[in-house]
Amino acid sequence: MHTAAPAPGSAGAPSPDWAARTATLLEEVRARSPLVQCITNTVVQNVTANVLLALGASAAMVDVTTEAGPFARVADALLVNTGTPHPEPRAASVEAVTAAVDAGTPWVLDPVAVGSLPVRTALAHELLALRPSVLRGNASEVLALLGAADGGRGVDSTAGTDEAREAALRASDGRLVGAVAVSGPVDLLVAPDTGVVRVANGTPLLTRITGGGCALGAVIAAFAAVVPEDPGTAAVAGTLVHTVAAELAARDAGGPGTFQPLFLDRLAVLTPEDVVRLARVTTDATPPSTGPEPASTARAALPAAVRP
Repeated sequence: MHTAAPAPGSAGAPSPDWAARTATLLEEVRARSPLVQCITNTVVQNVTANVLLALGASAAMVDVTTEAGPFARVADALLVNTGTPHPEPRAASVEAVTAAVDAGTPWVLDPVAVGSLPVRTALAHELLALRPSVLRGNASEVLALLGAADGGRGVDSTAGTDEAREAALRASDGRLVGAVAVSGPVDLLVAPDTGVVRVANGTPLLTRITGGGCALGAVIAAFAAVVPEDPGTAAVAGTLVHTVAAELAARDAGGPGTFQPLFLDRLAVLTPEDVVRLARVTTDATPPSTGPEPASTARAALPAAVRP
């Protein structure tokens, strides 16, 4: 039996209800197979599409101008990732987000390497002004975009998730964003309706493959498609499903080469019972213990050419 989740602000209290809610939403995602438009970086397009398909959603990489806007109006959700901001995808991003906002399509912004590189930083700020449903990134990216720091080392975070907590709270409370998802050893999810939630599932192997973090933005977008009115819940549920599947894959993986296909397999067969059984979620103040294999969807120190 699952007890009700504690109210936001109850420090470190266990929240088994998040597991039950996520289990229900996983079934809904699979039943509805939401269409997620992805304007994402060229390094991770294949990974992102495969992750969405394994989840039970559908992917469309519509990232050219004149098509991006109309497609955003009919898609169930939109992901914009600034990883490789070439000229046409930049213009298509603004076109698609403008249309999504007008149509009420939920959308996720993943500001890859914002703060340290000028082109993507300008683009991310332009998109932030259009109020994303969910802002997802590592702590340095979130801090830089919200004006609280200068950014990390390229795509690598130099800040911990808790350092982004107050900036995330201000942004969500001020309705600059619907919710903020900060990836790290313990993922930090912040929204007005959910409070501060921490997910401690996952594996460091997510940082050793291309797209481990970027694909999470697409998963969150798929969940936002089924709960468009509740981006905080979408951020928690998407993060929990992504990291539980990764944790299961890591048990049988010999390293990053075997982990990646196993992750797709585990995501495809993940059951609601798996989510309830394995979820490690707490609310507010105290981060949970991550156990013997700490979670992480933060970007690690890999060469820029292959980083998610």
